[in-house]
Amino acid sequence: MNLFLLGFKIVYLSNPFFYIGVTMLVFLLLWISFNILDELLFFTPILYFYLPTDAIIGFILTIIISILLGIVVAMNIYLIRHSNLRIGKSWISGSFLGVISSVCASCSSIGFLMISTFGGVGIVATVFLTNYQIQLRIVSIFLMIYALYTVYKKITTHCNVLPNG
Repeated sequence: MNLFLLGFKIVYLSNPFFYIGVTMLVFLLLWISFNILDELLFFTPILYFYLPTDAIIGFILTIIISILLGIVVAMNIYLIRHSNLRIGKSWISGSFLGVISSVCASCSSIGFLMISTFGGVGIVATVFLTNYQIQLRIVSIFLMIYALYTVYKKITTHCNVLPNG
């Protein structure tokens, strides 16, 4: 457990305000975006949040995805700033696919856009995303955990001096 926390200590203790701020900013932006797209958060005519009982599981999964993505983005920024590595597979595979697969395309106006743009293929894609929304979000959580693991390994293997404790 202490070895697992080493990557977080390296990143978040190097510049706590910056990396915690990046994590919180990414979390808030994604949380707001996911809740708007899932039609849980409304800004017009007043600010209103509505969570029906059938959307609780999806809401919890989007919170987990937002937290994991905030951590992965902060750790990737640390990795890019403190090494001569460039944006790699951990950023693209986990972060991007996690966001794309967790958005419910059929629950919002994105579904109508897909149907009107792609016709029959859009209908099939929208039905697929509707039927497997929870499973896709679970897969995106595993992608985010994998991205977190790969960036953690890069940070800890490129560390020359390990802190005591």
